[in-house]
Amino acid sequence: MTKMASIFSLLLIIMSTFSVARSQTVPVTPGLSYSFYASTCPDLEFIVRNHLFQVFQNDITQAAGLLRLHFHDCFVQGCDGSVLLDGSASGPSEKDAPPNLTLRPEAFKIINDLNALVQSHCGLKRVSCADLTALAARESVLQSGGPFYNIPLGRRDSLNMATRNATLANLPGPTSNTTQLLNALAAKNLSATDLVALSGGHTIGRGHCTSFTNRLYPTQDPVMDQTFANNLKLTCPAANTTNTTVLDIRTPNFFDNKYYLDLMNRQGLFTSDQTLYTDSRTKGIVIDFAINQSLFFEKFIVGMLKMGQLQVLTGTQGEVRVNCSVRNAANAGIWSVVDEKQDEGKLSQY
Repeated sequence: MTKMASIFSLLLIIMSTFSVARSQTVPVTPGLSYSFYASTCPDLEFIVRNHLFQVFQNDITQAAGLLRLHFHDCFVQGCDGSVLLDGSASGPSEKDAPPNLTLRPEAFKIINDLNALVQSHCGLKRVSCADLTALAARESVLQSGGPFYNIPLGRRDSLNMATRNATLANLPGPTSNTTQLLNALAAKNLSATDLVALSGGHTIGRGHCTSFTNRLYPTQDPVMDQTFANNLKLTCPAANTTNTTVLDIRTPNFFDNKYYLDLMNRQGLFTSDQTLYTDSRTKGIVIDFAINQSLFFEKFIVGMLKMGQLQVLTGTQGEVRVNCSVRNAANAGIWSVVDEKQDEGKLSQY
């Protein structure tokens, strides 16, 4: 561990002592726990944190990709790591469904790298890929300037993937209006405040032209600020342009509340963003978050903890994958000295 990484981890420990109470205001799903890996992989969070610290030092834009990966995992079939699975002869993977085609390949690689690193310290089949995805999302928020929050852990990995239709049905698209968004989140017991807070994840990241050029061509959305529209047309000169642009024009790589100022200035990129300000049911929440960043952070934590426990598998459900990309059945012939030592209770320590 580098000296800088050690200092960074120490600062986060201090921060965590002030965040536990707030994190625990959301009920914990039976089977999950804030101390789930205390004995089996006690240094888990530091391993994840320090590795991502190095990743983000090199490329902070990867934070948005990891946060989005967690969203797409949880909204489809629950937070079970199913989005990580590769397709097989039995059918295509979730990542092959249209809403997931723009997930960053690097995000999948980072999760696999984290899995290998954690296994080298704690052994095989100790930490689920679903938990690693949740932890990576938390670190992405924190290390790009957002709030710290504790996460209940103990998720298990799914044995199967969601279908294309299920993926399409559970991931609201960028052209969705407020009614569609509210209905989609209500189906998962998430409120209007959760919707607006979780949408704040768009304070970091990029959007593909094809996700918003419906607002530019053939006619411009009258709600969109003209200067903003003119600049977007330079990046996306046609409806089918494959370019990308930042989601938050003010602080694109910093997790803060400027996304809501964008909406108030008619500079939201997607229809699903701007509609939150133009609709009276959510407009007040947008204004509150634009004025008060601490309030946004507080509600974002609540939303993330609620979303992060959607339909989780626990206990003997599912499995803990050796390889995040494939079910363990595909690795049935693999034997490991680490596995043997685990069975004897000899855990590797970080």
